[in-house]
Amino acid sequence: MNFFNARDLRTIPKSIWQALANSGEVVITNNGKPTALMLNISEDNFDQVVNAVRQAKAMLAFNHLRGQAAERGFISEGDIEAEITVARRGG
Repeated sequence: MNFFNARDLRTIPKSIWQALANSGEVVITNNGKPTALMLNISEDNFDQVVNAVRQAKAMLAFNHLRGQAAERGFISEGDIEAEITVARRGG
């Protein structure tokens, strides 16, 4: 995987495009930290790639929330039922 900093987008864009064509992906860093992932895609698979990336991001978010819930302790079924009852009563 090739890493380039954000400034390289202005100063050596041709190198980035060549690396992207060769490896299929390039990481852009800002202050030494990864901030963007460039993927080589075509018109033919654009929609599939966008959907796959969105699914992967959703799964990462779900796993993060799941981890937070595990740290705080899960809600019991009784607590869930109590919350539903309160919501149904409107209060």
